[in-house]
Amino acid sequence: MPADSAALIIQGSYFLTAVLFIIGLKRMSSPVSARSGILWAGAGMLVATLVTFLYPGLSNYTLILPAMLVGAALAWWSGKRVAMTDMPQMIALYNGMGGGAAAAIAAVELYGGDAQGYAGSALAVAGGLIGAVSFAGSAIAFGKLQGLIKRSLRFRGQQILNLLLLLAALGCGTVLAAHLDASPALVSALFVLALVLGLTMTLPIGGADMPVVISLYNALTGLAVGFEGFVLNNAAMIIAGTVVGSAGTLLTQLMARAMNRSLGNVLFSGFGDTGAAATGTVSGSLKPIDAADVGVMMAFAQKVIIVPGYGMAVAQAQHKIWELCQLLIERGVTVRFAIHPVAGRMPGHMNVLLAEAGVPYDLIADLEEINAEFETADVALIIGANDVVNPVARTDKSSPIYGMPILNADKAKNVIVIKRGQGAGFSGIENALFYLDNTRMLYGDAQKVAAELIQAVKAVG
Repeated sequence: MPADSAALIIQGSYFLTAVLFIIGLKRMSSPVSARSGILWAGAGMLVATLVTFLYPGLSNYTLILPAMLVGAALAWWSGKRVAMTDMPQMIALYNGMGGGAAAAIAAVELYGGDAQGYAGSALAVAGGLIGAVSFAGSAIAFGKLQGLIKRSLRFRGQQILNLLLLLAALGCGTVLAAHLDASPALVSALFVLALVLGLTMTLPIGGADMPVVISLYNALTGLAVGFEGFVLNNAAMIIAGTVVGSAGTLLTQLMARAMNRSLGNVLFSGFGDTGAAATGTVSGSLKPIDAADVGVMMAFAQKVIIVPGYGMAVAQAQHKIWELCQLLIERGVTVRFAIHPVAGRMPGHMNVLLAEAGVPYDLIADLEEINAEFETADVALIIGANDVVNPVARTDKSSPIYGMPILNADKAKNVIVIKRGQGAGFSGIENALFYLDNTRMLYGDAQKVAAELIQAVKAVG
């Protein structure tokens, strides 16, 4: 194919890719159209991948094609097998791979001296630095969420060490970008410093903050890919990196706002440390209740609000919960689902589980929509949620979650909490909701308990 024709097809395909990415991202903003949005964006990536083979001078097909086939097979296999409860870990892992790929591209350019001019070298350095930090940090985030790393590592002077590592990495990068020294040793030093910085930045952060950190590294990966797109003069990488970077930034801001915390507070404070969490002091006692009594209470209620959390995801109880809700709806009970922005381990976690069970979208409401309705609810059923319904966020200024917007479940006439045990939430903070006079604890695995509630409602007749 003539070079001019190939260039025209490539640029036209990249424009189509951009359009497909934007349509996909727009459709992903609603749970109703999110599935089709993924397909639109996937089609855009497929177009960008295939048209790459039209680049003149492309070689090494014996390496490229097997790598693509192996990668696609592994992604398909792992995507089909991963449980919804492990989806945040998978996102962290794949996000780290994206950052690592961007860093690898930068390494090839810098080691080979192929970056064009000062601007090209600067962009390669920036992409390599950010990509390496994202790769190492995402690996630590994966380890924490997967339970491979049990504790957060903190020591005196840690932030000073991080600052020194950053300054040293920036110093190496400046020398490389200015073409003062392009030795392999200096390039290696840049990447080693960046990798160590990613580790030391992420190790102190507790598990409760990992979703925010994953979102941040997702934005950084997009930024790194965009920079490397400029270096390679590849429009598809620029477009994809910009879309991912901007979406990741907005998501990070949303999650930090939902916890009423700044990004700096997430990165540099001790909250969320799964190794030494402060439980606080709560007065009162936990009051257990039987499933049979809860079934009667819900069967004769006028309005029931369900608050799903990570416990529902772990138990895979969403199908049983929806079966229970269908029985209540048949009895004339108004049923709503209340979703907190950070319920579960990532935004949209609960929405995906409920959609999987077939819950209609019009029954699912977010915090702003549903909070005023709790005062008129006869029963608020909490399924494995903890920190997002803790009333100390409104009252206790000494609490780490003070000021965090919460679901007002405590204002319902009756609060039923389905919980496996008496432990604190992911943040390690004791939940004052469990000790209120209108709260009863229904202990057990959420799926088993939901099955018992179904039988109890049916027994009412």
